[in-house]
Amino acid sequence: MDLMVVLDEAVAALKAPLADEDRDQGWTDDLRREVQEEISVSRSVLRRHGLGMARHLRPRYDEWMESEGVQSGRLQDLVCDVQRRLVDARGTA
Repeated sequence: MDLMVVLDEAVAALKAPLADEDRDQGWTDDLRREVQEEISVSRSVLRRHGLGMARHLRPRYDEWMESEGVQSGRLQDLVCDVQRRLVDARGTA
């Protein structure tokens, strides 16, 4: 799947209200909003300046979620996939 499609899907999922399951996994509205904004910024940079800018992005969502106590689940999997794809894009940029 294309990186931009994954970023679009992540932003859309993170804009939606949290489910009870998400809250049980440690997500808060503030954390959801902050992660969504960070992914949105990366998406905007790549849209405006091209995928070559991926080499300048330093996503650390896994560390962020760990420090917030987020447990494994739907949103964590999605955000980790975004991070992995951004890191992969850095290697090909």
